[in-house]
Amino acid sequence: YFFLLFFNAYVLVSYIKTDHCTNQTRALSLALSLGYNVVVTGCQSDHSQQALSCKMSAEYDGFMASDKRWFCHVDDDNYVNPEALLSLLSAFPPEGDIYVGKPSLDKPITAHELLEGNATREVRFWFATGGAGFCLSRRLAEKMAPWASGSRFEKTSATIRLPDDCTVGFIVEKRLGVSMVHCPLFHSDLENLLLVNHRSIPHQVTLSYGMFENKMNSIEVKGGFSKEDDPSRLYQLWSSRNQIFSTSAYY
Repeated sequence: YFFLLFFNAYVLVSYIKTDHCTNQTRALSLALSLGYNVVVTGCQSDHSQQALSCKMSAEYDGFMASDKRWFCHVDDDNYVNPEALLSLLSAFPPEGDIYVGKPSLDKPITAHELLEGNATREVRFWFATGGAGFCLSRRLAEKMAPWASGSRFEKTSATIRLPDDCTVGFIVEKRLGVSMVHCPLFHSDLENLLLVNHRSIPHQVTLSYGMFENKMNSIEVKGGFSKEDDPSRLYQLWSSRNQIFSTSAYY
């Protein structure tokens, strides 16, 4: 239902990547009729490592074919505050190697990279969880091409046997030697969203919702929508601030 909350000013920079045929979903048909950039990936619709990496590969290639300066990935259950996002990105040098997001772990992830002869090598690196969103500068994205363009992203993912967001972190930190910028303004449903101070919400880049410890996990925001009608609280947030609820964008 996130399509209902798109803000028309961002049609030209928002790209919806989906594994569904456009004539099978009402929301996608609506998005197409409104002029959104919809790309059907042909990837599997599950959440396996292979399917997720296929979708991220399509996003990356789409960005590289554009003339945009920033690639930002967010999930379809993310709320994106474009003003906060643009404020964050404008703080970085235009030609910098920037990988910014929020990790879901409190320490670098450990993976075992497959080498020739079925040997493995232990590697540790930070990655920005895709469920909270992350951004890459064009300069850094271009440097990722030997491991990310075309079918290379899926092959790289297979070497560490981890999904798409982990693969991005692996390429950036281990292949290119660039450190991830940790930013607390990105949020996923892997954290307790009730801890987000309501006064700070206008400054957050992304928000989310989901189940956490068998309870609905969402921000605290009051207004005309009841929790029964809007358990995510994102409709209420959008209604009160007239912001954007998005999937991905290139700037």
